Amino acid sequence: MRKTIRFTIFCAVFCILYSEAIYAQSDSTTTGKRLTLGGYGEAVYNYNFFSDNVFRYSHAGNYTESKGHGRVDLPHAVLMLGYDFGRGWSFGTEIEFEHGGTESAVEIEAEETGEFEKEIERGGEVALEQFWIQKRFSSALNLRMGHMVVPVGMTNNNHLPNSFYGVYRPEGENTILPCTWHETGVSLWGKMGHWRYEAMVLPALNSNMFNASGWIHDGAASAYEFRVANHLAIAARLDYTGVKNLRLSLSSYVGNSFNNDIVTEERSRYADVKGTVMIGAFDFAYSNRLLTVRGNMDYGHLNDASMISTHNKSQINSSNSPYPHTDVGSAAMSTRLEAGINLMARRNDNRRLVAFAGYEYYDSFIPSENQIDLGWTGRHVVSCGLNYYPVKEVIIKAEAGMRLLKEQYNNEPFVAVSINWCGMFR
Repeated sequence: MRKTIRFTIFCAVFCILYSEAIYAQSDSTTTGKRLTLGGYGEAVYNYNFFSDNVFRYSHAGNYTESKGHGRVDLPHAVLMLGYDFGRGWSFGTEIEFEHGGTESAVEIEAEETGEFEKEIERGGEVALEQFWIQKRFSSALNLRMGHMVVPVGMTNNNHLPNSFYGVYRPEGENTILPCTWHETGVSLWGKMGHWRYEAMVLPALNSNMFNASGWIHDGAASAYEFRVANHLAIAARLDYTGVKNLRLSLSSYVGNSFNNDIVTEERSRYADVKGTVMIGAFDFAYSNRLLTVRGNMDYGHLNDASMISTHNKSQINSSNSPYPHTDVGSAAMSTRLEAGINLMARRNDNRRLVAFAGYEYYDSFIPSENQIDLGWTGRHVVSCGLNYYPVKEVIIKAEAGMRLLKEQYNNEPFVAVSINWCGMFR
């Protein structure tokens, strides 16, 4: 893999130098500079008719009569900025505030003899989701360098609120994969006829962060001010749009995850453990003025899952540890299908009223031969609802659904409403 990465870097440098020479010889120069500004956001209310107690699966019988709980949330508020420098060079960034951002402050408490006190008013996260510079050689070849979205799965590549009908992002992919998955790396991409390709070199996942409830979802997280990159990985995507209104996509990821942390395991019993993560995904979307159908199927495999589970559970467990210390399955999978009918298709304006239904199944813990099936990690999800677009950029969503678990657990019905927007200001 290292030879492949070095060859990729060599080709990228050669292409940049060659392209710059071509621009220098050209009689015309690019003088136009274009700024783009946009974003998207979601505000949500949902009510879950089930308990959110941490023991609701291990002691399910104690929570059959739960009245449930309600929540309001700002899942994502994103500002996007782009700039075209000319001569094929451009810049793009996304700054994301999740769940209202992080509100913290230091105050002087008069009633406590002037003590300084730190207060957290609201949880949440602020993330630099994208921050890259790009060199365009042609429509068939573009080099992107910096922090960008990893093109694996349906949701990572289509995560704006107008690309799915549910109030929240599709649950299965959002459970088993980092979502939205963004990493610092190098990407080559381009379009040739009806085909679009992308290949990306990025830091590999960290197996210390894997767990039973989310498989590798947290493996892209880092508790440090940097992302550990003892191992590198490769992600790739191929899209086909040769049939009218239809997109077909394949994507994949491969990388070793064990010892990809600042603390590495030196004991001989783990000498052959690599923790190779392999993911394969297929997704599609068909859309015309009346009907939209979208779906995906993802399957991932983790080598050495039993040894990694043993290692993770044996680490020092303290209140300051960033690691989950749980088992992780040797595989995980997710599949989803949703369809919507535009009830206002006969209108000649941008207003739309879409009635939709969706089905999803996912399992974040498919055990190896040496592991016990946890049971509660496999879930069917059914839902239906409405999406109303008063204008093209604004969506009002309403959804009702239920997670169906194995019979020894309680099913999880829910309702949710949201208002969403996405668009470009200039």
